[in-house]
Amino acid sequence: MSTKEFKIVASPEKGEVSALLLCPESATHLLVLGHGASTNMRHATLAAIADALAERKIATFRYNFPYSEKGGGRDPAAVCIETIRNAVKAAHEAAPDLTLLAGGHSFGGRMTTTAQSEEPLENVKGLVLFSFPLHLAGRPDTKRAEHLVRIKIPMLFLSGTRDELATLDLLEPAIEKLGRRATLHKADTANHGYKVLKKMRKSDEDVFAEMARVLKDWLVKTKI
Repeated sequence: MSTKEFKIVASPEKGEVSALLLCPESATHLLVLGHGASTNMRHATLAAIADALAERKIATFRYNFPYSEKGGGRDPAAVCIETIRNAVKAAHEAAPDLTLLAGGHSFGGRMTTTAQSEEPLENVKGLVLFSFPLHLAGRPDTKRAEHLVRIKIPMLFLSGTRDELATLDLLEPAIEKLGRRATLHKADTANHGYKVLKKMRKSDEDVFAEMARVLKDWLVKTKI
């Protein structure tokens, strides 16, 4: 296992942000992984995702958005999208032999799908969305899914059955509309941050290990 820290240019006006490459031996794929709205690339949830994926020979390239690097209010969507494009480019340059994927947890995933819907991310073969935030908590809506129909590459959604930002009665039909391009895996009893109800959960498998296994199987099935 190798770990390497980088500085990448987010955008000309925002300057550099931090990035972190976690690459297991004999890795097959590299996932460019964006963080949630109020966190950063070192948050426990993103670290748990990266560690679990490493066990399945999937490398990760985590990065900060400018506002999480330097403080202040959230950056405009255009800045976040430019940061994602630059992170994807930097990740490919760091490990050009690995098949490239992109996505993230919550906000990072939504910004990645938005970027892909506007203009395909270079060299990216599939999108992986951890807890896609379909709507605000307590305010059910599906407008955030409207751009997904413009995405032409495979998408994997990994959503908890208790996710307060993506109720299943709205998420399931939204993903069904996307047809064969989209796959939904429901993590039993997990909420938006993947906390589970152990006494009610049907499986003893760690939720992050479960998602890494599902992702690996999805890559085989979709031939990415």
